[in-house]
Amino acid sequence: MNRARSGLTWLIRLLKAGQPGVILEIVRRKIYSNSTSFCLRRDLTRSFEAPPATIPITVRPIQDAEAANLFDPDAPGLSVDEIHDRIARMGLSQSGIPQCHVAINNHGAPCYAQWLMSSADNDRIQEYFRGSFPILAPDEALLEGAFTPESHRGQGIMARAMALIAERARDFGARYVITFVGEDNIASLKGCKRSGFAPYMLRIVEWRLLRPRVTFLPLSERKPYPLDQEKAMSKTA
Repeated sequence: MNRARSGLTWLIRLLKAGQPGVILEIVRRKIYSNSTSFCLRRDLTRSFEAPPATIPITVRPIQDAEAANLFDPDAPGLSVDEIHDRIARMGLSQSGIPQCHVAINNHGAPCYAQWLMSSADNDRIQEYFRGSFPILAPDEALLEGAFTPESHRGQGIMARAMALIAERARDFGARYVITFVGEDNIASLKGCKRSGFAPYMLRIVEWRLLRPRVTFLPLSERKPYPLDQEKAMSKTA
């Protein structure tokens, strides 16, 4: 599924879910908005032990039936945010970009999902995400689309699952795994830190009249890393 078709499907599903306000906000952002994300990177040659979750989990590639259920935006009792998240993940699942992995709990149910992409997927990544990610080098992999159902949040699943999924990049010869997190998403930044990821560079995305302009920049003192600021403040408190 190409990006245009996926976007149309996304809008239709949001309309069916009775979320016109979400659609208007998406359109507004794509007419004019600026956002900054941190690129975080993990070096797989460095020794690292995945942090524990509060429940036992294992990771493996997702199965089709699991994707249909895990990303179903029509499931009862979902919040507006989770409907939005599921629609986005369903679009990515249907794009054909490999490989979505899931964390499985001790009851055999998926409780986390994330895509691990290799440099072999560069063309599809660039087409689907419209240049939002850099071209991956042969020794690089990309983690994207992290999703934890609301029923499994607050159990430390993200940090452990992300760490374990990242290590699977060794299977296709990657040394580095990168991921992107919005500068204001402190919870995800902390989860990535627990997964062995450290700040590497910045991404600036400027939307103007439905067209994105993406810039990748080295880290600098002009944009301090939020977790470093928290650490400095705790030392002076």
